[in-house]
Amino acid sequence: MKHIYSLLAIALVLSSCGSEKKQSVEDVIATNNLELIHQKKAELETIEQELAGQLKLLEIKIKEIDPLEKIPLITTFEVKHSLFQHYVELQGNVDTKQNIVIYPEYSGVLSNVYVKEGQRVTKGQSLAKIDDGGLNQQLAQLKIQTALAKTTFERQERLWNQKIGSEIQYLQAKANFDAQEQAVGQLQQQLSKTIVRAPFSGTIDDVITEQGSVVSPGQSQLFRIVNLQDMYIETDVPERYITELAPGKDVKVDFPILNKQIDAKVRQAGNFINPSNRTFKVEIAIDNKDRTIKPNLTAKLKINDYTNDNAILIPQSIISENAEGKQYVYAISDKADNQAKAKRVFIETGKTQGDYIEILSGLENGSEIINEGARSVKDGQSVKILNIE
Repeated sequence: MKHIYSLLAIALVLSSCGSEKKQSVEDVIATNNLELIHQKKAELETIEQELAGQLKLLEIKIKEIDPLEKIPLITTFEVKHSLFQHYVELQGNVDTKQNIVIYPEYSGVLSNVYVKEGQRVTKGQSLAKIDDGGLNQQLAQLKIQTALAKTTFERQERLWNQKIGSEIQYLQAKANFDAQEQAVGQLQQQLSKTIVRAPFSGTIDDVITEQGSVVSPGQSQLFRIVNLQDMYIETDVPERYITELAPGKDVKVDFPILNKQIDAKVRQAGNFINPSNRTFKVEIAIDNKDRTIKPNLTAKLKINDYTNDNAILIPQSIISENAEGKQYVYAISDKADNQAKAKRVFIETGKTQGDYIEILSGLENGSEIINEGARSVKDGQSVKILNIE
């Protein structure tokens, strides 16, 4: 560059010397003659263009003969062991095993509804009453008959123990008492079906049938009850991950609609491969103490399938590939100050995460790798390092 500036100065001097016979710029301006000013400006522009062309030729020649001008500029970084966690990115839906519609077990008129929508209920709590159609009266009569059968049996048993009376009378009294007790138990069981109870603790999400309606077992939907505490996410995972996604694996869960992220773990990994799409089921248990997560909500999942505590990671953008398909990067050798040589290093790569890739072999902890300029250097070429610390 010093040569260029010297030549430029000489050219300007020569130009000025050659123009001594001509009017100077100041003289031309002083004439206040527009035509002369235009002429002077055109002369100077021509000289400027000629100098620019000459400078370009000089720069090209300097780059040809000056070895320092051919050295590419690069930046480097030092590879170090770091924690590498690879995640499988999937999508799943929130579900709960405690989300059911309650049906009646007895036919009749829904005489009473004790709950309303949004109400919290506990397991076994009465939700509604179906008219029993006179079962209570039948039960009362059966209890009276059972009491009589019991008294008869007890007396007959005392006589039999005293060797009074026949055995057949004793057995008949016992059989009659047992039959009455069974009839009472059956009627009580049937009567209990007229009370609709909560199968688990949760929230009444919907009261489907109103009080006064006629209901039938297996046909009339009465209530929807949901428990929002025991929630989970279910997703389909490609079969190639079946040996890597086991119960206990860490999961990052994102609910875009709620703008909420939580950490969870795999609760269950299926052992059955669906032949139609070659996937298996995975369940992720989630904490929902604030009850903001609802069934059928969409969730984005990142499931940790691989972890390396001492991984070497480099940007994918600096990796090249030769004609044989082998991958390589450029390290530096023979470093002296900011001068070094580029050295091609063949590598084997593993899993990727974002813009980085794991190096399985070829690089060691502490190796200095070319970053910017990696695509423009050659093996053994001298390079100039910019990132000197």
